[in-house]
Amino acid sequence: MKVSDILRVKGGTLYTVSPDVPLSQAVQTMAELDIGSLAVMEHGELVGMLTFREVLHTVARNSGNCGAGTVRAVMDDHPMSCTSQTDLEQVRPLMLQKHTRYMPVMDDRMLMGVISFYDVAKAVVEAQNFENKMLKAYIRDWPEEEAQPADKA
Repeated sequence: MKVSDILRVKGGTLYTVSPDVPLSQAVQTMAELDIGSLAVMEHGELVGMLTFREVLHTVARNSGNCGAGTVRAVMDDHPMSCTSQTDLEQVRPLMLQKHTRYMPVMDDRMLMGVISFYDVAKAVVEAQNFENKMLKAYIRDWPEEEAQPADKA
């Protein structure tokens, strides 16, 4: 299964923010849309990712509030990414190893979407359920072996 399969199921909605937007406004957007990340775009290019992880670290440093900074001040400016043709078997260990919950999907310099660890896990479970269903059907329809005549000695 490829990353493009996840994007196809997810749909084309992509939530972005400018790096110069106040962090409090970006957090408000994330809360209203019930999303865990925003792709940070500048001049049509991905320049970073803002996830709830960066927001929580900022809130912890600022005694419980976002502060007056911008998205640029707290975003991950070197997010790990993949392409739409990357196989999920490559993405899963990377996300686990780097503790990445959101990964931009890039084709050349164009942002195609963002996949989450939830999206990856859901796709894997659905693929396994399908495979299990097919295996059970195959076993259920297993051809009967013909009875062998007993040897007469």
